[in-house]
Amino acid sequence: MTITFYGIPNCDTVKKARDWLAGKGLAYTFHDYKKQGADAARIAQWVEQAGWEKVLNRAGTTFKKLPEADKQGLDAAKAVAVMAANPSCIKRPVLEHSDGLLVGFKPNEWEAALA
Repeated sequence: MTITFYGIPNCDTVKKARDWLAGKGLAYTFHDYKKQGADAARIAQWVEQAGWEKVLNRAGTTFKKLPEADKQGLDAAKAVAVMAANPSCIKRPVLEHSDGLLVGFKPNEWEAALA
C-alpha cells in the first residue's frame, strides 16, 4: 500500500499519527507543509473527496488570525485558496492511501482503512 502523509512535524496530532503508523509497521512518505508547501490542485482534490468543511481547520490559531475578509463567504474554492496560502489551516494530518483519504487522526478510522 502506498501512503503519503501530509502535515507539520511539530504538530502533536501529527506526532501521534506518525507513532501510530510506526507501531503498525506501515511505511509512508512524509510531506512537510512548512518545507514543501501545499499544492492548490491537491487540496482541491481533498476538498472534492472529503468536503472543504472537513479539510479546513477553522479551530486553529492560524485561521483565527486571518483577516475577516478571508473567513467570510467561505465555499470550496475560497477554502482551497485560503489553505494553499496558509498550509497551517489544513486539518492535520491528511493521509492519502491506495483506497482513499483520511483527514485528521482518529485511530479507529485509520485502523478500519489501513488494516
